[in-house]
Amino acid sequence: MNTPSRGDITRLLIAWSNGDQDAFDQLAPLVYDQLRRIARSKLRQHGSDGVLQPTALVHEAYIRLVDQTRIEWRDRAHFYAIAANTIRRILIDDYRHRTADKRGGGASLVSLDESDAVSSAQSVDLLALDEAIERLTTLDPRQAEIIDMRFFGGLTNDEIALALGVSVKTVERESRAAKAWLRSQLE
Repeated sequence: MNTPSRGDITRLLIAWSNGDQDAFDQLAPLVYDQLRRIARSKLRQHGSDGVLQPTALVHEAYIRLVDQTRIEWRDRAHFYAIAANTIRRILIDDYRHRTADKRGGGASLVSLDESDAVSSAQSVDLLALDEAIERLTTLDPRQAEIIDMRFFGGLTNDEIALALGVSVKTVERESRAAKAWLRSQLE
């Protein structure tokens, strides 16, 4: 099968926004592999106990995305931005469920860096990161969205810039500022 173009995905997203269920049926296989890569990466960072698998995470994300009837999809990057936030919500829900009895005893460490490597100097508890991102959302929604898209969605600076309608330099600058703020909050 040929690799879908960004235009194909955008066209299908817009058709889906306009109520065309066939468009979603065509879209799902086109974005599945990328969502699965994102899910696998995030589960590795998340320190999953093996109960939540990439396929299950993608399927749960699909279920939640299909319920997003009020979204007018703009393009592929916008879709992956919303998917990133959805994946974060699922991971946080899973984390809270798994640690409900432990209350911190099973804290998962995740990296704020773009790589999948987790180092103790740059690792934080997933729940603490989520709470910090929520605080950042109230202070600077765009910076929080950039972190969501990068960390949970795996989007590149170019894709984030396209999704937000800003320059790549703005994304780079705001990403650095957001990471610095998050690190200060998590120390």
